[in-house]
Amino acid sequence: MIKEPNSKEVDVTKMIDELVAKGHVALDKMEDYDQEKIDHIVHHMAMTALDQHMHLAKMAWQETGRGVMEDKAIKNMYASEEIWHSIKDLRTVGIIKDDRERQLITVAEPLGVIAGITPVTNPTSTTIFKSLIAVKTRNPIIFAFHPQAQNSSAEAARILRDAAVDAGAPKDIIQWIETPSLEATTAIINHDGIASILATGGPGMVKAAYSSGKPALGVGPGNGPVYVEKTAHIKRAVNDILLSKTFDNGMICATENSAVIDDVIYDKFMKEMTDHKAVIIDKKDHKKLSDAMFDEKRGGIKGPIAGMSAVAIAKLAGIKVPDDTKVLLTEVTEVGPQEPLSREKLCPVLSVYHAKTQKEAIETCEALLDFGGLGHTAAIQSEDDELITKFGVKVKASRVIVNTPSALGGIGNLYNEMVPSFTLGTGSWGKNSISHNVSAFDLINVKTIAKRRNNMQWVKLPKVYFEKTSVRYLEDMPGVQKVMLVTGPSMVKYGYADIVVNELKRRPNGDKIQYEIFSDIEPDPSTDTVQRGLNQIREFEPDTIIALGGGSPLDAAKGMWLFYEHPEADFFGAKQKFLDIRKRTYKLGTPKKAQFVAIPSTSGTGSEVTPFAVITDSKTHVKYPLADYALTPDVAIVDPQFVETVPKKTIAESGLDVLAHATESFVSALASDYTRPWSLQAAKLVFDNLEASYNGDKEAKANMHNASTLAGMAFGNAYLGINHAIAHKLGGEFGLAHGRCIAITFPHVVRYNASEPKKINPWPKYEYYRANDDYAALARYCGIQGSTNEELIEGFIAKFIKLAHAVDMPLSLKANGVKKADFDKCVDEMAELAYEDQTTTANPVEPLIADLKQIMIDEFDGKNVEK
Repeated sequence: MIKEPNSKEVDVTKMIDELVAKGHVALDKMEDYDQEKIDHIVHHMAMTALDQHMHLAKMAWQETGRGVMEDKAIKNMYASEEIWHSIKDLRTVGIIKDDRERQLITVAEPLGVIAGITPVTNPTSTTIFKSLIAVKTRNPIIFAFHPQAQNSSAEAARILRDAAVDAGAPKDIIQWIETPSLEATTAIINHDGIASILATGGPGMVKAAYSSGKPALGVGPGNGPVYVEKTAHIKRAVNDILLSKTFDNGMICATENSAVIDDVIYDKFMKEMTDHKAVIIDKKDHKKLSDAMFDEKRGGIKGPIAGMSAVAIAKLAGIKVPDDTKVLLTEVTEVGPQEPLSREKLCPVLSVYHAKTQKEAIETCEALLDFGGLGHTAAIQSEDDELITKFGVKVKASRVIVNTPSALGGIGNLYNEMVPSFTLGTGSWGKNSISHNVSAFDLINVKTIAKRRNNMQWVKLPKVYFEKTSVRYLEDMPGVQKVMLVTGPSMVKYGYADIVVNELKRRPNGDKIQYEIFSDIEPDPSTDTVQRGLNQIREFEPDTIIALGGGSPLDAAKGMWLFYEHPEADFFGAKQKFLDIRKRTYKLGTPKKAQFVAIPSTSGTGSEVTPFAVITDSKTHVKYPLADYALTPDVAIVDPQFVETVPKKTIAESGLDVLAHATESFVSALASDYTRPWSLQAAKLVFDNLEASYNGDKEAKANMHNASTLAGMAFGNAYLGINHAIAHKLGGEFGLAHGRCIAITFPHVVRYNASEPKKINPWPKYEYYRANDDYAALARYCGIQGSTNEELIEGFIAKFIKLAHAVDMPLSLKANGVKKADFDKCVDEMAELAYEDQTTTANPVEPLIADLKQIMIDEFDGKNVEK
């Protein structure tokens, strides 16, 4: 027996409390159910609902007096069979994915007790649908049925509940309000024990669900148009539209409400419609029809109209039509309140618009959606794929149904691959939280167990040729026909450029080699210099760029190469800071126009093997380290013959820069077992050879040249730190050589990084703060004695200071000519710019701007460094 609603006084609060309490008991009991058990229960429910589909269809039809019983039977079958097929393989219990490669475990948990609101239009099918997806996700559900469909809906819920319990579910897995009322529905959706609301119904109920203060999955009204375009298959289009409009008398919300017809096929379309029992309503009867169908105060259709047959509606309006009429057609021109027939209808009445142009047709469809159907469904009948896509992109509908009955296409899976559902989201356009067809995947909380994993790292190097006269590789290097030699004026003056040119001429086709030289490069090259060289390169179009010189020519040439390869690139994007070079916001492609050869003539920057280039902005005079693997040379030639005449001042500055490269790359948060050996060897080579190199020893110069490249290999793959960040800004502001700024800053940064940090670098590979241990290990490798980290680190600093003094390097800004007033004026800005420098990201201690400022203040006088 089905319990009839009664008029006795009901304590609504108590009733709802009891339902929710029972739901939570069921929720707790299902906590230990596994996927296999849940699937067994849901499958049994689907089979039982399928078995009872006709019984439930009869009940719904008899109780509501709406629609077509046979179509309701099909909807019940759909809600059982198609929904089960869609969700049967969906994992909704416990661990649903274990991605061992990415170290991510995904866990599904139920939302909790759900409130289910169902409509009078699809009462039993919606109850079946919501029950299946709720139980599939271990969510107990409590229904509030539409009062006009209480009995049939309750019967559907009872059948499904009994099937679930029979298969092993808790007894209160599915419940419903026995005595329906607005008060009871309001109480259930606002109850603290309800986790979420599945709301299908009128706009008022959906709005109430969304206003409940808890997650709600609701739908909006559908006022879907269909555009029948001139290339449409007219017989099929008419068949589809008539099928939609007559299926359960048009009560599926995705049904076509209006048809917009292209001018050239309008008459043919209308004849085909009338040939298949659609009747065109005379314009003089439009008002009678709209008065019968629509509530003038509310604006929507009158309650009884939804699901009424075309003949019954015509009779109600006092319009005579044949007894076999399928659909009523109203030819209208306007959209909006002034034309009620342009509204959503939920019955076999179709408004028809005659469109003179494609533009007018699409605009009419947009207007119809805007008038009560935003975000829901639109349809198009066309054989023009390009237009179909254009239409789909243009209209604000969450589902665009193509060459398909919109009613059955919109609910999904029958005519297309959309998710099958009786709850169709309308997105933000329709004031919904979702824009897709609702299913079981919407009813789970997904937890992610994310295990720590180190970011993938790599070593990327050019081909490296070393030893004296290794420049002869240019004789055999493949693909060399047109060469742009980028160098500095001193390389031309002292004949080093001629060495390179002579090697090119020794090639088998040397007499055919074309080359040009760009040598107008200043120390700390600027964006203006890069642009001048770029202009020459673009005009010459070389296949090979050779950079010869110290850091300035190499970096300038890299900048020219970058913009030659990528004319669309810009300095603004290239200079942007990043946390992870693989994920940087601004990326450049692989060079294809020219190969790049770097031949260093100083032992300092390591630019010949790194993806970095330091360029000074001509407008702001701020140095920016550009970083991209597109800047890594193809070939590095480390030939010590090019460093034999380097000035002593440059040897000192560049040599101490090499030591900073080795040191910073060794303690870097990105340092690895691949880069640390290069760092160690480079640091030892500097301590052992810089002073002798400074004093003219050729072997020591060769060793320093190797040390520079080794350090470059290390920091090119492990990066640097705040020693370089600060030095970049000091050099740019005061015109000091980069290596000099590096040396002045070095002792202060070592002490800062080796002290207990305020903030630790957030890099996965850096598992714990270890810079003090790393500095101590580096000190031991360089021959420093000590029994504690502190002794080793101070010994390391002392050895650096001694070496710097041995090469005549004063270690304070003041001693290098910086005025206190000038320093004080810009120190705050420099500290902030240093923080923004790319090199800060790999520093073992995450620096604060105030810390960077303090380091600069300390190095002005050489605090605890210079006596």
